[in-house]
Amino acid sequence: MTSTQRPPQPAAIDTDDSPLSAATAARDQSVLQMVQHAVGSRNVALAYQPVMTCDGTAQPAFYEGLIRIMDDTGRIIPARDFIEDIEDKELGRQIDCLSLEMGMAALQAAPDLRLSINMSARSIGYSRWKRILEDWLRRNDTLAERLILEITESSAMQMPDLVTAFMAELQHKGIAFALDDFGAGYTAFRYLKQFYFDILKIDGQFIRRIHDDPDNQVLARALIGIGQHFDMVTVAEFVETHEEASFLRDAGIDCMQGYYYGAPSLSPPWEYGRTRQKTA
Repeated sequence: MTSTQRPPQPAAIDTDDSPLSAATAARDQSVLQMVQHAVGSRNVALAYQPVMTCDGTAQPAFYEGLIRIMDDTGRIIPARDFIEDIEDKELGRQIDCLSLEMGMAALQAAPDLRLSINMSARSIGYSRWKRILEDWLRRNDTLAERLILEITESSAMQMPDLVTAFMAELQHKGIAFALDDFGAGYTAFRYLKQFYFDILKIDGQFIRRIHDDPDNQVLARALIGIGQHFDMVTVAEFVETHEEASFLRDAGIDCMQGYYYGAPSLSPPWEYGRTRQKTA
C-alpha cells in the first residue's frame, strides 16, 4: 500500500435499517396500537395516589389521578410505559381528555375531594379538552376550586408564554396548577416569576435515599427554598421510606407523595372509607 492509498473503509451502517431501529419502530408501533385500542374501547381508568400533608394531621392534601390503560389480557399499563410515545400525537390529546373527564366526574361524585390531573401543554389549544372542562364547570362551578392541573416541567418549557396565559385564565376561575417533575433540568428559572404555579412537585431523583445522600440533600433544600420564596406549596415525589420522609419533614417540605404513604389505587380510597362507615 502506497502512501497515497487509503485503507478500505467499512461500509456505512444504515441506522434506519438496523436491527435495533427496526425493533424500536416495531415496539413503538405496538405501543401505539395498544393505546389506540384502549382509548377506542374506553378501557382506561384513573389510579389515585394520596399527597400527604406534613403538618402532623396525617391527612391527604389532595390525590393525584394517574391514567392507566388495560390491554386485551386485562393487564394494567401505567402511563410511564406509553406516555412518551404518544406525547406529541393526537392520541396524547385524547388521553388528556379522558383523564380530565374521569377526574371531573370523580370531583362531582365526592364533594370533599381535591384532585390533580395531569395534562400536556400541547392540550392547551385542543378544543375538545377545553370543551370538557367548560361543560363540567357549567354544571358545577364549585369543581374548579378542587381541581389541580399538573403540567410537567419539560412540557411547560416548550411553550412558556402559552402556559402562562392559560394559567392566568383558569386560576381566575379557581383552578390551581402544579409544576410536575421540578428540577429535571428544563426550567429556565426566570420563568418561575411568570408562571405563578401554586404547587411545586420536586422530581423523585432528588428524593431517593436523601437521608444519606449529601448531594440530594443540598439540591432538595435548594428546590424547597425556591418553592418557599415564590410562595408555592412544595411536594416531594417518590417518597418510599421512613428515613426519607423524616429528613424531608425536617427540611421543611409541605407535602409528600410516594409508596411510603400509599400506592396508586384504582379503587378510590374515599369511597372505601365511606363503605366502611356504612357497614360499621
